[in-house]
Amino acid sequence: MTLKDIAARVGVSVSTVSRVINNKDTKAASQELQEKIWSIVRETGYTPNAAARSLKLGESDTPSIKENKGIACIVARSVDAIDEPFFLDLSRSIEKEAFKQGYNLRYTFSAFDLNSSTTFNIISNTKVDGVVVLGRFNPNLISFLKKHYKNIVYAGLNSIDCNYDQIICDGYKASIAAVKHLASQRHTNIGYIGEVNNEVRYKGYSDALKELSLPINHKCIINTHLSTDGGYKGAKELLRNNTNITAIFCANDITAIGALKAIKENNLRVPEDISIISIDDIDMAQYVSPMLTTVHIPIDELGKITAKTLIDRIEHGHSLPIKIDIPFTIAKRESSTMKV
Repeated sequence: MTLKDIAARVGVSVSTVSRVINNKDTKAASQELQEKIWSIVRETGYTPNAAARSLKLGESDTPSIKENKGIACIVARSVDAIDEPFFLDLSRSIEKEAFKQGYNLRYTFSAFDLNSSTTFNIISNTKVDGVVVLGRFNPNLISFLKKHYKNIVYAGLNSIDCNYDQIICDGYKASIAAVKHLASQRHTNIGYIGEVNNEVRYKGYSDALKELSLPINHKCIINTHLSTDGGYKGAKELLRNNTNITAIFCANDITAIGALKAIKENNLRVPEDISIISIDDIDMAQYVSPMLTTVHIPIDELGKITAKTLIDRIEHGHSLPIKIDIPFTIAKRESSTMKV
């Protein structure tokens, strides 16, 4: 398989394929075409000819391609999480960085697919050198991981109580920052839409309200799945409760996007009537109206550092478990404003 073969299958130029897989120009192709290119790379196990690439680019320090080296991703958070923009972007970043270092991403599965005989057979028959676990996972998954993978790295917003390498952007601290941002805009009646049980973002919300001496009204707390549908139904329920809230913290962006739709259908304005803040800063956050104020998680850096850490462990660069904390920032946009 060559770049020319991949280009022919996708129906684009060789230079476009080269830009996509070498991460030189992320605008070289649409998101759909990029996904198709990477799908073929995974399917065929394509790796570039390092010597030819070095001669063409004049790079004397081009890393050599490791024959038959591969990694895998397991998305552990929920059944649908594998299709969430946050995890799609994160796994894409991991794949690109691993590819640069001569490793292919052999497969990505949801942890909830592991009971499938088809998935289990693929895992058993496809050799990989390490795995990245994305998102909070059930302790029952640990025995499966230990049995099937020698090198394991975890990446997400929740710290885990395991002796694995962890690359974290702290969801608890991010949630506290989100609530404090709303409080700085004079909001005192702040609702929450998202998961509650064993969820650091909910704990951050609750602890921030306590620290600020703001009321915790259980009618303002909606326990729902993190999805656009969950956000939509959650906001509808919140508004039915007549809580007189002036702001809502949504546990992630896709939940906030669903909440935006529900609020508009109730003839309320964002942010004039209700301010909204969320977490992730996926691309879509800038293209909804109003644009989402959100806690920016540096997904690309999170993915790059995760891939580098896993490969360093595979290649015996370190042996003790390490934990890296990636900083977040607040992207101040249109969906939250000062309470009048």
